[in-house]
Amino acid sequence: MRNLVLILGDQLDRRSAALDGFDPTCDAVWMAEVAEEATYVWSHKARIAIFLSAMRRHRDWLRQQGYTVHYHALDDPQNQGSFASELTRAIKQHQPRKLVVVEPGEWRVLQSLKQTAQQLGVPLEIRPDRHFLITIDEFKRHAAGRKQLRLEFFYREMRQRTGILMEGKQPVGGAWNFDAENRKTFGTQGPGLVPQPIRFAPDAITQEVIRLVETRFPDHPGSLRAFDWAVTPEQAEQALDDFIENRLPLFGPYQDAMWTGEPYLYHSRLSSAINLKLLDPRVVIQKAVDAYRQNHAPLQSVEGFVRQLLGWREYIRGVYWLYMPDYLERNALNAHADLPDFYWTGETDMNCLRETVRQTLQHGFAHHIQRLMVTGLYALLLGVHPKQVHAWYLAIYVDAVEWVELPNVYGMSQFADGGLMASKPYIASGKYLQRMSNYCASCRYKPDQATGNDACPFTTLYWDFLMRHESAFANHPRLGQQIRNLRRLSEADKQAIRRQAAALRQEKPSV
Repeated sequence: MRNLVLILGDQLDRRSAALDGFDPTCDAVWMAEVAEEATYVWSHKARIAIFLSAMRRHRDWLRQQGYTVHYHALDDPQNQGSFASELTRAIKQHQPRKLVVVEPGEWRVLQSLKQTAQQLGVPLEIRPDRHFLITIDEFKRHAAGRKQLRLEFFYREMRQRTGILMEGKQPVGGAWNFDAENRKTFGTQGPGLVPQPIRFAPDAITQEVIRLVETRFPDHPGSLRAFDWAVTPEQAEQALDDFIENRLPLFGPYQDAMWTGEPYLYHSRLSSAINLKLLDPRVVIQKAVDAYRQNHAPLQSVEGFVRQLLGWREYIRGVYWLYMPDYLERNALNAHADLPDFYWTGETDMNCLRETVRQTLQHGFAHHIQRLMVTGLYALLLGVHPKQVHAWYLAIYVDAVEWVELPNVYGMSQFADGGLMASKPYIASGKYLQRMSNYCASCRYKPDQATGNDACPFTTLYWDFLMRHESAFANHPRLGQQIRNLRRLSEADKQAIRRQAAALRQEKPSV
C-alpha cells in the first residue's frame, strides 16, 4: 500500500484534501469508531450517535465512488477501543508507506497521530483543511505583533479579504455589524408560531447506530428518542435551504431571545453538519448573502448570521491552534468550584437552568445565548473550575469538537484566558434573563432580589462575583459602571450577599 488515508469522525468532507491524488490501485481509506472518543468526556448519547451515523454514511459514499475503505466499527470484536490501538492494528496489517490526514480538530488527536506514526516508523503527511476560509498559518500571521486579539478586527479583515457583504472597500449598509438591532425580545406575548426546522427520521443505518449506542453506553447522559439530525450532505443542504427560507429573515432581531418550550426559535441547527464537514461554510454564507440580495432576508439578519461563520468560527479556530496546549491550563479567575450535579440531570428549581439543561439532554442542542448566558453564566458566577465546564460542553452538545468548543468556553463563557479572546467577562444578574426570556415568569426566584429566600441565585452570585474580582476589574473600560454600582451597596448588604453566595456553593438546589 502506498498511502493509508485517515478520515476522522469530524472530517466527512467529500472534497477533502486527504483524498487529493488518491489512487485506488495502491491507496486506501481508514476510518475507525472507537469507544475512547465517546468516553474521553461523558458524551451525550446523541453526540455519539450523530458521529457514528454520519461516519457510516460517509463510508458507504466512499465505497460507492470506488474508494477502498478499511472501516473499524465500534462493535467489531477485534476493536480495542482506542484511536492509537486501532491505527496501530491497521498499520501493521496493511504496511502503508505513508499516512495521509487532514489537520485534526483536536490537539489530543493530533499528538496521538504523530506519536503512533513515529513509534511505527511511518511518515505522516498532514494536509490543510480546505473546509475553512483561512489557514492556521494565515491566522498566526494575523495575530503576530498584536497586543490583543479581537474578533471585530479579524472579522473586518475577513470581509475585506473575501469581498463578502462588501461594496468596494466599504461594508454593505455602511456598518460592519448590526448588533444594536439584534437584541429584541418577544415580550409577554411570546414568539407566536415559529416555523419548526426540518427533521430527519432515522433511517436503517441511524436506527442501527441508536441501538448500538443504547447498548454500549446506557449510562451516558441524554436521550435518543428525539434524534432527527442531518447525517448526510444531502440532508444538511435541505436543512440549510429550510433555514434560509423559513427562519433567517427573523434570525437577526431575535437571535438572543429565549422562550420556554422553544429550543430552536429562529436558529439554524446547522452547526453540527458544518462541524462534521457535511456542509461547506462557503455554501452556507453564499446562500445567506443571496437571500439578502434577493430581498428575502434583511441585512441585519444576514450579517449577524454571516459573522458567526466568516468571523467567529474562523477566529476561535485560530485562537485554539495559536495557544494550545497551554490554553487548556489557563484559569485567570482562579475558579475551583465543582460543576453542580444538575448540569447532568436538569433537576434544579432555577427555571432557566432547568429548561436549558433538560432541552440539552433531550436534543443535544441549545442556542448560543442559552449556552453563554444561562449554563455558562451560572458556572462563571459560581466560580466553577474551567476544565469541568469545558468537559461538560464538549460532552453534551452534538456539534462539539474541541477546536470550536474550548475557546468558546475558556475565552467567551468563562473568561479563563484572562481576556486573550474576548474583552470582558460576560456577566449579568437575573434581570438579564428576565428581559430576554419568559423563564423568570415560572420561577420561584425574584431576579431583582440578591438576598433572602426568594433571591435569584444569578443575582446573588452576580454581586458576589463583582466583589470577589473588584480589584481586577475596577479600571476595566467595559465593566466600570458595574463596579460603580457595586460600590453603592452598603457593607451590610455586601456581607449578606457573601453569606448567601457561600450557601449556594455548598448546597444542591432543591427540585
